Amino acid sequence: MLEEVKKSLEASPIVKKGDYNYFVNPISDGVPAMDPKMLRELSLAVHKHADLDVDKIVAVEAMGIHLATALSLATDIPFVVIRKRQYGLEGEQQVYQKTGYGSSNLFINDLHAGERILIIDDVVSTGGTYIALLNTLKDMGLEIKSAVAVIEKGDGKKIVEEETGIDIISLVTLDVIDGKVVIQKTIED
Repeated sequence: MLEEVKKSLEASPIVKKGDYNYFVNPISDGVPAMDPKMLRELSLAVHKHADLDVDKIVAVEAMGIHLATALSLATDIPFVVIRKRQYGLEGEQQVYQKTGYGSSNLFINDLHAGERILIIDDVVSTGGTYIALLNTLKDMGLEIKSAVAVIEKGDGKKIVEEETGIDIISLVTLDVIDGKVVIQKTIED
């Protein structure tokens, strides 16, 4: 399982952003084109390993949207997108996120205390986005049944788990070595 995902990741070009080795891949960047087989593989893996006894799937704009869409279609569970745009809706929550290559505000709407959620995002690397989001979602009274990062790179997963007490399910663990993506393991190994 995850063969298409592994092939795609291993073929990813690397771009330096300061000291950060940024890999360019359909999962994390939307380019090159996403093969539907890869989305099916990802959706099946999440379906197999995550707790789907949830009210909503929650995705982070922008690169969590396609993952949540595929999972929503496979499970008939509605999804909500945490956006980078403020709407000013009643109950909107603002979250400041800092990643390895930037920072911004995120805005949470249509999530309510007591709801059970699965949160999915493309990559956990430094942990900045996940820590900010998970802490805010917990403070809002949401029950986080599963937190999924399709790709794990660096120490971010460990940092997130230590700082939030929430386990992160990562489907693929990788590193960038000598300018190439190297798959260290998958959830299926």
